[in-house]
Amino acid sequence: GWVRTPLVEKQIEAIAKEQGIDLDAAARRLLGEKQPSLQFVTPKQLGGAAVFLASEAAEQMTGSAMSIDGGWTAR
Repeated sequence: GWVRTPLVEKQIEAIAKEQGIDLDAAARRLLGEKQPSLQFVTPKQLGGAAVFLASEAAEQMTGSAMSIDGGWTAR
């Protein structure tokens, strides 16, 4: 999913400039393209997934992928 990194900020700024809209509207437009939750994934959420995967609770998880994409793959 979309994480609000400096690279994503540049994309938001480009959308805002190209479409003549403010940054909040541009961010919503970017999220609307591929993230049904309409919220950016946070570094804390990614960290939580990493901590889980490194824990005993996940020791029997093998060969699987975790999607942290705000609902994109569930569409």
